[in-house]
This record gives sequence, structure tokens and C-alpha cells, in this order.
Amino acid sequence: MSTVLAFFGGVDPWIFAFSFITVAITIWMGFRSAKTSKTASDFFVAGRSVSVGWNASAISGEYLSAASFMGIAGMVMAVGYDALWYPVCYACGYLFLLLFIAGPLRRFGAYTIPDFAEGRYDSPVFRKIAVVFVLFIGLFYTLPQMKGAGTTLAYIFPGLPYWVGVAVVGAVITLNVALGGMKGITLVQAMQYWMKMFAISVPVFVLMAVFGGYGKNLGYNDGRTLAEAMNPVALTQSPEVVREPLPAKAPKDDVWIAPFGPLTTKAAKAAGLSAEESKPLSLVYTYSLIIALVCGTAGLPHILVRFYTNPDGVAAKRTTMWVMILIGVFYVFPPVMGVIGRNLLPELYAAAGAKGTDKIVLELPRIINERYGVWGSIMSGIACAGAFAAFMSTFSGLLVSMTGALAHDVYGRMLRPHSTPEQRMRMFKFSAIALGIVSVLLGAQVEKLQIAFMVGQAFAIAAASYFPLLFMSVWWRGMTMKGAAAGMLGGGVAALVCTTVINLSDLDLVNLKEFWIAHPILRILSEQPAIWSVPFAIITMIIVSKATSKDVPKDIRMKMLVLHAPEQLGLKNEYIQEHQAGAGH
Repeated sequence: MSTVLAFFGGVDPWIFAFSFITVAITIWMGFRSAKTSKTASDFFVAGRSVSVGWNASAISGEYLSAASFMGIAGMVMAVGYDALWYPVCYACGYLFLLLFIAGPLRRFGAYTIPDFAEGRYDSPVFRKIAVVFVLFIGLFYTLPQMKGAGTTLAYIFPGLPYWVGVAVVGAVITLNVALGGMKGITLVQAMQYWMKMFAISVPVFVLMAVFGGYGKNLGYNDGRTLAEAMNPVALTQSPEVVREPLPAKAPKDDVWIAPFGPLTTKAAKAAGLSAEESKPLSLVYTYSLIIALVCGTAGLPHILVRFYTNPDGVAAKRTTMWVMILIGVFYVFPPVMGVIGRNLLPELYAAAGAKGTDKIVLELPRIINERYGVWGSIMSGIACAGAFAAFMSTFSGLLVSMTGALAHDVYGRMLRPHSTPEQRMRMFKFSAIALGIVSVLLGAQVEKLQIAFMVGQAFAIAAASYFPLLFMSVWWRGMTMKGAAAGMLGGGVAALVCTTVINLSDLDLVNLKEFWIAHPILRILSEQPAIWSVPFAIITMIIVSKATSKDVPKDIRMKMLVLHAPEQLGLKNEYIQEHQAGAGH
């Protein structure tokens, strides 16, 4: 008993209360929505009845993951201005979706992306290939959510092991998804967007009111300003400008604020290259990161599947526009946290894993306690509630996407094509539990890796596999199944292998340090493979499709009309109608 009391003795009651309320509301809404999720359509596409406002909020809630809420601020603090490409490109990716993919994808009327793959090319084999990438991308993307969960729980309960936090959050979300499916999590995710918006903006405004605005805090990274602050007169006039000495692990001021900072110059510096020699390598890294994030957004299965919940293609496009606005506003705030955190909590540079810069959003508001009592704990509690909302909403969407692939595509279309909707719903629940367990086991292994970095890798895989598939399938009638499969497999597997090797190396499971030092360009092309894997996938698709042009689907003109013609013309995709009718045989 004394051990338990000692364990809870270090817990801030305000932080615990806000976090507990967030989890309790999420579980309650999961049980409540389970009563309304009755049909297979409810579980897979929420009955295709989600309005633009609700869906935009839900997509934003699902998209703003632990990487957005915690990872961006942590990465800005850790590596400086290089990390700003992450929020910028996360938002820009929706412009690609708006212009090229959202409307046509919804008009095709499938349940899942593998549905679209089979319907577009009349190939059950291609469905199997597409399902594999849903699972690979989904599992890669769950890792940073699990890292966020472990980091947050370890912060709330200082003595709690990292893996326990991963297991607890994994169990809660798995329960929610198994109970209510897509319809069950839509309302939860929509609510969680607004929770996250409140939880990131209020602490930022309070911190800026107390410690100065963004520009003022950024100015402290200028050596002249810091020198002036060390003047005794300045100390008495403005005590908050004195920054604690930066640990040895922290980037120097001039490096941190430079356009090419520690992130993009890491491989070149390890190889001992000069600043001039490293610039071309930094450009390669930057361009590859941009391609991965922008194209990857347009290739994430758990985001794409949400467009099937809109009533029609026009609603899907309007939803995408509102998502751009909602997430664009949100991304103003995390970099501010990173900049202020560098000045006020530099000791986080010296820590690693769940104790490092990834917890800056949670830790920073508590500094206000020194001046205003418990208000800092209240702000920190609000931030923790937002963190819970972040990784829970994204993990929910990922789990629905992967579970849908197993229950609908693998079980309902491959293993048991004549299964009833009730059998597929039962398999949905079993699949959710199995995938939840796998996600927890994998998430427990990645404490050392940065949240935003892991998300970038998932985006690179999506950019090299699903983005070329969807973009080319929607806009080029000459694509064949063999061309689409060859390009998606070639680009996707190449990106998957590269990111896996990098993770094994960074976790010290494989010793490649000497090799990376000798070949910095290979390190960059492996860490950020999108710059070559995306063009490789598209070129492969074109070459193989040209070589197999006789295999272009006979009804390709009708399929292109279905993809691009307004719904008012009354065109329907007969493949999907047959699928729905045949599912209950």
C-alpha cells in the first residue's frame, strides 16, 4: 500500500483530473455510439451520412496526431527551423487531395482503398496487394501514437514505465473501435479536434502573456540579445530574458535558427563535411521531406477512407477545403511552444526518450506555477488532455482503417466471400483486438525515436505506394493492373525497406554508423526516400502499363466518367452495387 501511495504522491492532481476526464469521455462516447452502430455500413463508412462540418472536424481530429500536438513542438525545440517543413507540408498535402483525389475517390463509392483498387482494375489479386500496404502504413503510423501515449502517461505518473502507458492507451482505443467502428469514432474524433485546438492555443496564449511573444523569444537565440541580457541593468529591468545555459546536446543558437539546421545537415556533419559541402545534401534532404509529407498526406489510407463517409463527391471536396483551414490554424501554435521551450526548459535537451523534448508541450505550462500558483498545473492538465485526444483520435482512425482492411477485404472478400454482414462485423471486432495488441507490442519498442520523425517515415511509405496508385488511377486511363501493382510494390517496398533499416540503425539493433559516415548521401536517401521512390513508382507504372496496354479495362471510359462526372448525371459504379448485393449471399 505504501508503494502505491508513494507512486500517486508525485502525481499533479490537476493534470490527472483533466487527463482522466478526457479518457472517461472517450470511453463513454464509445459505449454510447455502440448502440447506434448496427450495420456493416455503419462500421465501415458511418452509413455514408456524415455532414461536411462533422467530417471536416473528424478528419482534422484524426490527422492531428501525437506528431502534430507533441512532435512538432519537440522537433522545433530539438533541431530548430528545419522542423517547420513538417507543419507546412502537413497542411499543403490537403491541397493535393482537394485538387486531384477527394472528389473522384468518393464518387467511385467504395468502402476501402483496396475496394477502389479492385474496382478500378477488375482484379481481386490487386486487392490483396493493396491490403498489405494498408497494414504496413497503418502499423508504421501507430508507432508515434504509441510513443505519445507512453510519454504522456510517464509524465503524468512520474514513476510509471513507458510501456505501461502504451498498453493502457492501446487498450482504451481498441475497446472504442471494437464497439462502434467508423460511426462510433466519428463523433469522438470531431470533438477531439476542438479539444486539441483549445488545449494547444490556451497554454500558448498564457505563456506568451507571461514570458513574451514569439518574436521576443526567438530573439533570445541571437547572441547579441543574450549578451545584453547578461548586463546587470538589463537583468533588473527584464529578468525573464535570461536563459539557462544550454546543455552540450543542444544545437548552438546560430545553427538552431539557420535554414539548414541539425535535421538536414545531420548526415553531412557526421561525415565531417564542411558547411559548403553539406549544402547540396541538405537540399536533397529538404526536397525529399517535402515530397514525402505532401504526397504522403494524399496517400494515407486512414484519411482517404473518411471521404467515403461523405454523402457525395461535392461534399468530399468541401470537407477537404475546411480541413485545410482547420489544421492550418492549429499548426500556428506548436512551433511557438518549441521556441519558448528552448529558452525556458533547456534541460530537456539532455534527456532522452519519453523524458526528452517530445514532452515540451506537457511540461512547459507548469513553469507558470512559479509565478501564479496552480494555474500552471491547470494549463499543463489542459495540454495533457489535448495530448490524449491527439494520439487517441489518430490511433482510432488507424485502427478502423487496418481493421476494415482485415474484416472487409481479407475476410469478406478473400477468405469468406459469401459471409454475411453480421459475420463481417464480428470479424471487425476480433481484428480490432488483434491489431490493437500488435500496435502496443510494436509501440513499446520505439521510446528512443522522435515522434515527428517516425510519422515522416510513414508518410514516405504512403507517398511511394498509395499516392502514385490513386493519382495515376484517377487521372490516366491508360493504367493497367500490372502497371499499378508494379509501381506501388516497387516504390512502397523500396521506401519500407529504407525506413526499416534506418530505424534498426537508430535503435542500435544494427550497427551501420561507419557505413553512414562513409556514405552520407545514402543515409539521406534512406532516411528520406521519397525524392527517388515516388518518381520510381510513377515511372514504373507508366512503363509497365505501356508494355501491357492490351490489359486496360474494357469499360475504362465508363469508370473515368464515374470518377469525374457530377453525381447529378446519375452514373453509378456497378461494381460496388454488385459487391454490396453479393456480400450477404
